[in-house]
Amino acid sequence: MSSEINELQTSKNDLTQTRIESGTLDSSNLEKGEILVNIERFAFTANNITYGLAGDMMGYWKFFPSLNNSQDEWGCIPMWGFAKVIHSNNENIKINERLFGYFPASNSIILNPIKVNDQSFTDGKDHRKELPPVYNNYIRLSGEENYDSTMDNLRALLFPLHITSFCLCDALQNESYLGASQVIIVSASSKTGIGLAQGLKDEDEKPKIIGLTASKNIDFVESLGCYDEVISYNQLKKVNSEIKSVMVDMAGNREILGTLHDSLKDNMLKCITVGMTHWDSETTAEDALGQLMIRDRTEFFFAPDHIQKRISDWGSDGYNQRTSTFMNTRAKQSIEWMNIKEISGLHEFLKTYDEVIRGHINPDEGIIVIP
Repeated sequence: MSSEINELQTSKNDLTQTRIESGTLDSSNLEKGEILVNIERFAFTANNITYGLAGDMMGYWKFFPSLNNSQDEWGCIPMWGFAKVIHSNNENIKINERLFGYFPASNSIILNPIKVNDQSFTDGKDHRKELPPVYNNYIRLSGEENYDSTMDNLRALLFPLHITSFCLCDALQNESYLGASQVIIVSASSKTGIGLAQGLKDEDEKPKIIGLTASKNIDFVESLGCYDEVISYNQLKKVNSEIKSVMVDMAGNREILGTLHDSLKDNMLKCITVGMTHWDSETTAEDALGQLMIRDRTEFFFAPDHIQKRISDWGSDGYNQRTSTFMNTRAKQSIEWMNIKEISGLHEFLKTYDEVIRGHINPDEGIIVIP
């Protein structure tokens, strides 16, 4: 039995260029152990822009090879979402089972479950073996304790962002904030930035939390109550440059970073670069990230590496307990301000894709696509 597949692809050299390609997946050709799933819904956030910009550098283009792509010009930006098994050639995975994990912007995909247990499995496709394990793991919702389907949209939107927020909180706390008197969060309206600020606010002994954002987002960011001070990008002189500071950058805007580096000078203990949402189509990801990474005391933060370290330190149960507590708290806080927008169909999604890529999206909005 054949299933039609529709797949949103992005130019690897210019994220503003997209196309939708079609093909077929024949369930009768599933190899032993493989399953065919229908992707029910996925989230699209600024985090996905970073996946695209760092696609070559960090390997994100490798997860889901593109259809009809003989020149290797097009890629599938990975998305976090939910899927249902529609055909199974794996004795451990049943038809109609639902999954949460990493998917392409498509309506279908073939996975090869290995290391299967009641709670999860790993996709064992050959091309994914050398990629970070956290991205190859799929949650079996039938085996998840206290699973709540009403939280699906928030989970797709916030899981990858708040895992990064957790890792950043943990890394900063583990180093005692490097002795900083303030943590400056660039792109304070980003969902990862909000999660980080909320996590830091929960701590008893912490530096002052400063949020930097566009002037249009000031009221929204202040309303969250997790920042001690909120400053707009056009008033960077208000940032206290006389005290020891750690910067956490979600945006990758070189002009803003350059201004802050120049004003803080030796008081900038470290600049942690997380995202690349402020970009232009004339600059490659390697150029943008490279220029940031060569700055003195600047490092690119790769959450999967921190996750693997903490699983090693704490064990899987300890890691899961800590992250679950953090994630549940952040999700409850997000319900208060998140406005979820559902979009049906990949073609309908294209307009919103363009708006997000160009930075034209409200910070309190969450995009869910039903392909």
